[in-house]
Amino acid sequence: MTSDKYDLIVIGSGAAGIIAAIVASREGKKVLLLEKLSKIASKLKATGGGRCNLTNTLCNEDFMARFGKNGRFMQDALHEFDHQKLIAFLEEIGIETHAPDGFRVFPTSHSSATIIAGLEAEMLRLGVTIHCNQKVTRLLSTGRHIDGVKTEEKSFLAPNVIVATGGMGYPVLGAEGDGYNLASELGHKVTELSPAMMPLKTKEEWVKNCRADTIAKVELRVALKKHKNLRAKGDLIFTNSGIRGPVVLDFAREVTPLLKKYSEVPLLLNLTKGKNEEEIRQHLKKTQEKAKNTLELLKTLLPEALCKELCHLADIDYHEKYKKLEGKKRDKLISLLAWTPLTITGHDGFRLAMITRGGITLKEINPKTMQSKLIDGLYFCGEIMNLDGPCGGYNLQWSFASGYLAGKLLT
Repeated sequence: MTSDKYDLIVIGSGAAGIIAAIVASREGKKVLLLEKLSKIASKLKATGGGRCNLTNTLCNEDFMARFGKNGRFMQDALHEFDHQKLIAFLEEIGIETHAPDGFRVFPTSHSSATIIAGLEAEMLRLGVTIHCNQKVTRLLSTGRHIDGVKTEEKSFLAPNVIVATGGMGYPVLGAEGDGYNLASELGHKVTELSPAMMPLKTKEEWVKNCRADTIAKVELRVALKKHKNLRAKGDLIFTNSGIRGPVVLDFAREVTPLLKKYSEVPLLLNLTKGKNEEEIRQHLKKTQEKAKNTLELLKTLLPEALCKELCHLADIDYHEKYKKLEGKKRDKLISLLAWTPLTITGHDGFRLAMITRGGITLKEINPKTMQSKLIDGLYFCGEIMNLDGPCGGYNLQWSFASGYLAGKLLT
């Protein structure tokens, strides 16, 4: 078995791995990038439906806050490589970006292929060695120091190794949790892993009749006493088997761990842009004379298909005039308009999860360098760590920032 020696070996060709390889090579390091698939950046290619939402324009403090209690871990990485520095870096290698909504940043081409082509060209310019179809099976170490990696074919030696293998979401794109096993074998702890940023399935079947419309500014709440503070706001879409849309993708990272603890997770949805029961009651009272029946009246608040389903839930004939409805039924309808109950019963697992919640525990990683506290010369970047954020370029920015920091501050 032959061995090749490098200054740095990067495992994984996502955003974190590629930027680490580029930065380390610019620092004069001899770099090898290993990818188990036949092409680099497969998951990056699919990001944002192929449009590649790279980052967003939030200041670093607000950005970190969106990651929750672990967000401060990113402070040093963002200081080195925040959204402004990422945009400048991409411009330097010939990739133009813009923020058409003032918040989310995309390549002006709105194609991830533009990003991948630019990054690959820069690696080739710098002389980064790229080997595809190389699955790493073991990290090589002597005592407390990394020595290299072993693949299915051969060994590669280096005093520095960056593990940037991502999580477990979308396994067809290479994310199968390889990095967790590699880290665990050297003593690192991996937290419980849950699929996140994905559609959710409901017990209620009426949702399939409401698939045609996007409901804006929906508020979701978990209707469990111990978790009543879990909530989110955004646009929602009903599906054949449940719910999806930006607010659901974000909220899934809170719900999927609960499904492991409870067989079902009850939710309450405010579908009326934040209106409470009294505001809804007053709106219906003021508007009822202009509507020929209850359905037409409710359509001033929500799409027709959803109005019909809520009437069914309230046992109301929507062809009747609103003022002729029995008082208890009106109250029931108003209650449903304010907070519609839904019961989450499942999801499609990691198969459709865009990110993974959980990962290598942050206590074992130095946030100033991304280096392991257990093994010298071993670094972790991106999604493999126990840090995940919502939709909107958060997770990709974190991958770029952590990869940049590790590649720049190698020992």
